[in-house]
Amino acid sequence: MAKFRLKEVTSLCDAKMWLRLDRKIYENTPAWVCPLDCDIEKVFDPKRNHLFEGGEAVRWIALDENGEAVGRIAAFYNREQAKVSDNMGCCGFFESIDDQEVANLLFDAAREWLSERGLEGMDGPVNFGSRDSWWGLLVEGFEYQPLYGNNYHLPYYKVLFENYGFKNYFNQNSYIWRVEGGVLSDIALEKAHRVLSNPDYRIEDVSRADLAVAAENLRTIYNKAWSLFTGVKPMSEAEAQKLMRTLKPIIDPHLIYFAYHNDEPIGFFVMVPDLNRVIGKFNGRFGIIEKLRLMWDLKVRKASDRVFGIIFGITPEFQGKGIESAIMTHILETYIRQGRSSYKEFEFAWIGDFNPVMNRMIERYVCASKHKMHTTYRYLFDRTREFERCPQLSLNRKNR
Repeated sequence: MAKFRLKEVTSLCDAKMWLRLDRKIYENTPAWVCPLDCDIEKVFDPKRNHLFEGGEAVRWIALDENGEAVGRIAAFYNREQAKVSDNMGCCGFFESIDDQEVANLLFDAAREWLSERGLEGMDGPVNFGSRDSWWGLLVEGFEYQPLYGNNYHLPYYKVLFENYGFKNYFNQNSYIWRVEGGVLSDIALEKAHRVLSNPDYRIEDVSRADLAVAAENLRTIYNKAWSLFTGVKPMSEAEAQKLMRTLKPIIDPHLIYFAYHNDEPIGFFVMVPDLNRVIGKFNGRFGIIEKLRLMWDLKVRKASDRVFGIIFGITPEFQGKGIESAIMTHILETYIRQGRSSYKEFEFAWIGDFNPVMNRMIERYVCASKHKMHTTYRYLFDRTREFERCPQLSLNRKNR
């Protein structure tokens, strides 16, 4: 009899066992924060995840001889996404005890399922959804609490992936800037004050703004800022409005800033209080009681002392002119240094190593420190095919 066996998730009971395995894996890990069950469940709900239109997903549980769950994985693909990612499928939501046999059983299942559907490899661990959630394997910073929607893993996971044959496709760096003692570089301050002293420019938070208008301004800037990069789709009006609606319950209006030039929006910086500071005690539940407790903790108790920078952009014609420095300086001088903020830390996540310009800006200008790193791995099904790391981000000059 085999020591471990695989079971596909086909029932509510299976789904519950799959979902709750992480509690067993991390029960003695103080830094881990239990994700909300609803956040994971919606990824695998075709009614709530549009990637099922042109895609599929499957989940498995690894069981030991006693029928106890010892590992889990999901495999998924979307044809449209595969077209712009070298025909790669994906695996994610991997959890396992420290046993290579369990890991190999799970990886084999994902590989075979994706190969049968014509995919040529798999990236993992990633999300069946946007990159800002559940993306990458934690390989540095195990002592730090993860941000909301970010993966946390134990150190041996890296060995399990690499022993199977996964290779590092790219790294995602997370930076932290602490309010106490935090400074900006002299270069950043010089650029910022040059912008801020020019009456043609202004920077405002959204405390007095219409969120629908803010969403449209964000969309305008995002599409200008990112449309020149290959593989990036423009943000639709519906997507922008949905993003703002999603953020609305947790928004601190003093953490969303727009830069304007002669009343034209040219830059934004969207930050939110980090929910992981308060949701750990929910143990995955998020019913009406937990929602009320969350609002009380965020709005009344101000219990989240960490800020999560989730999206940032400057329109191309204003890049390199110090707009990003001006936004950070404005936040520092008009909000933090004025004693209006209860936040102690600002964290900037998902800065890919394929984007050296952004990494340099965060390190040299913002003076933030790298304290966590996640790796996105790639496994090629054709083991004779040459592996190449993700190319550095480059402008698609044809679209200029």
